[in-house]
Amino acid sequence: MGRHESERQDMVALLRDRGIRDEAVLRAFAKVERHLFVPEPFTSRSYEDSALPIGKGQTISQPYTVAIMTEAMEVRPGAKTLEVGTGSGYQAVLLAELGARVFTVERDIDLLAGARRIFDRLGHRIASKAGDGTVGWNEFAPFDGIVVTAGAPDIPEPLMSQLAEGGKLVIPVGDLDVQTMVVITRKGDQFDRREISGFKFVPLVGKMGW
Repeated sequence: MGRHESERQDMVALLRDRGIRDEAVLRAFAKVERHLFVPEPFTSRSYEDSALPIGKGQTISQPYTVAIMTEAMEVRPGAKTLEVGTGSGYQAVLLAELGARVFTVERDIDLLAGARRIFDRLGHRIASKAGDGTVGWNEFAPFDGIVVTAGAPDIPEPLMSQLAEGGKLVIPVGDLDVQTMVVITRKGDQFDRREISGFKFVPLVGKMGW
């Protein structure tokens, strides 16, 4: 077993210890090589349970945070999912490994270009575009799942309207210092809400963000 594979197994064991129960999610974390998404000089820290800089003032979220969000989406094979904030591309690839049809939006063209290179290298067909993710991607709506990888002051209404029946929106909401992870489930015209507290993300920037 190579060093990265051993470190990845340790990371998965930590996620399991911290309460991640979805075996499909854990298998995806065991397979996806996080070090491919972390630039130097931080690559050697890829499998720590911590957020790491990826340039342009952005971060790759800590594995536990990504796992919580991914598990909350309850992704099923074939589910159409939208990611707001491509960043390194790590979350999008995890969703693809779970069998989702992934659409992802990133406002920084350089980060998007880097993520696209990794998508191509790994052979994933992930639809991506540069733009303001706070308004969603109406052309391909509705989505079975939407995940927002940056903290928002409020839940953008366009994202709620682009949720399919039974679909889930996972988004950090709060101020610039601390956010609460909000999980919205659409039931007709009603939106059920549950919360998981104590997270910190980079700000969600856009018309419906900061």
